[in-house]
Amino acid sequence: MERVNFIYQHPVFIECCEQIEKWEENRIFCSHNREHFLDVARVAMILNLEENYGIESYIIYGAALLHDIGRHLQYEKGIPHEQASAEIALDILNDCGYSKEDRDRIIEAILFHRNNDIKDEKNLKGLLYRADKASRCCFWCKAKEECNWKNDKKNRRLMR
Repeated sequence: MERVNFIYQHPVFIECCEQIEKWEENRIFCSHNREHFLDVARVAMILNLEENYGIESYIIYGAALLHDIGRHLQYEKGIPHEQASAEIALDILNDCGYSKEDRDRIIEAILFHRNNDIKDEKNLKGLLYRADKASRCCFWCKAKEECNWKNDKKNRRLMR
């Protein structure tokens, strides 16, 4: 998990998290903060074990920690956050010692994490998609009535 800790301590990761926090300071909907990143990682790890994918933990944590890291650029410049996140993640992953093959897998998962077409895929892409959605506690959310997520996308109960 050394590489994962390097991500968490990376200056660009920290700066992006701070920028996202500023943009979302008054947001009533789900946040895209460090807690969300870790929630996604933990849900993905559980799914990985339950569904016997055998994906290495440093790959799952790398994808989960970085999947929304470009969110501030969506707010600032209108760049889709999956694209901005993939671009930022590439440099961070490289700096943190991930191989080209691992970087490619993670970047692909980040780019597709909002694509409903891959939700049932039995790979890192599908896993990240499902974990991202499952990590949200819509059933407790104070803003669920104002949320723009479609009702069938909202988590209305605990799963599993």
